[in-house]
Amino acid sequence: MKDGRQRKNIKIGLFVEIVQKPHQRSGELTKGIVSKLLTKSSNHPYGIKVQLESGLVGRVKNIIE
Repeated sequence: MKDGRQRKNIKIGLFVEIVQKPHQRSGELTKGIVSKLLTKSSNHPYGIKVQLESGLVGRVKNIIE
């Protein structure tokens, strides 16, 4: 499984699972297609922040191949 903390692994159009800010404690995941990369750095310890096509924003936990 690719690492959601590395920006190079995340591309627009990928199907991913993200955790939204209000769900960080519960760890509730949301599935969707990446429409925008919001993290500028090459990696982030909690996951690269993305916006999904649905408009939801969160950090990538899993990349679904």
